[in-house]
Amino acid sequence: MSDLVPPKQVDITYETDEPVLYAVEDGVAWVTMNRPAFNNAQNSQMTYALDAAFKRAVDDDAVRVIVLKGNGKHFSAGHDIGTPGRDLHKSFDRRHLLPDHTNKPAAELLYTREQEVYLGMCRRWRDIPKPTIAMVQGACIAGGLMLAWICDFIVASEDAFFQDPVQMMGIPGVEYFAHAFELPPRVAKEFLMLGERMPAARALGYGMVNRCVPREQLESEVRSMAANLCRKGRLGLWLSKQAIHQVEDLRGKRTAMDAVFHMHHFAHAQNDLATGNSLGGLDGKGMAAANRKQAGES
Repeated sequence: MSDLVPPKQVDITYETDEPVLYAVEDGVAWVTMNRPAFNNAQNSQMTYALDAAFKRAVDDDAVRVIVLKGNGKHFSAGHDIGTPGRDLHKSFDRRHLLPDHTNKPAAELLYTREQEVYLGMCRRWRDIPKPTIAMVQGACIAGGLMLAWICDFIVASEDAFFQDPVQMMGIPGVEYFAHAFELPPRVAKEFLMLGERMPAARALGYGMVNRCVPREQLESEVRSMAANLCRKGRLGLWLSKQAIHQVEDLRGKRTAMDAVFHMHHFAHAQNDLATGNSLGGLDGKGMAAANRKQAGES
């Protein structure tokens, strides 16, 4: 008797065949999330395209620095939980030694998938041996935080804000749980438990952001930082990056993240049992509406 299940058949409509754009200029690889109509919500199509772009940049010895940015008004609205391109039940060629998730029952499906596309991918990208810069404008919400946090530097526009509102779903933060390493503990609790927007200027004060500039100066500031890094030695930058990561991991970053990942999936399972939906019945539109209401927007 098999404990596997038939994969769920769903309609998926991708609005683009290029969810990520890639260009190299003066030793800098520009990796651009390209779902502006959905505020660069991250589905698996985008995740695997990001991974391919990062690998392309790593494989190219002419690339010295990688910049991650988003097309449109916002950097990223987080994980895709409601667009026509939501591809939760689609199989992809995996990047880690993990099985396909689509034929797994109950909580095992999400647990397997998110080990691959969220926690696993973010850890993989954090360890890229070249300097990475997140160029953040507008919203950087939930899963968008994960994409910014894996970068070595975050340069934000003055109109940018950071937020993890998944407490509305009863979930203790996104899968790549770096909250208490990016922020002081009480501030991390406020950020996570209240779920309010943190302006870029406040994030700068806590060291979560390196630089905060007017929107019209954002790209030039990133170019200046990238040019500085391009003049440095390749190996020295890699070793410096590894040194800081070693300190973070000695402080417990990896083991804490493992523990919270399991809490995250316990919350998904509780939602399934209590409401019949792993997200507690919320979708992208519902989350966005609640977010705007909390922020006092119409």
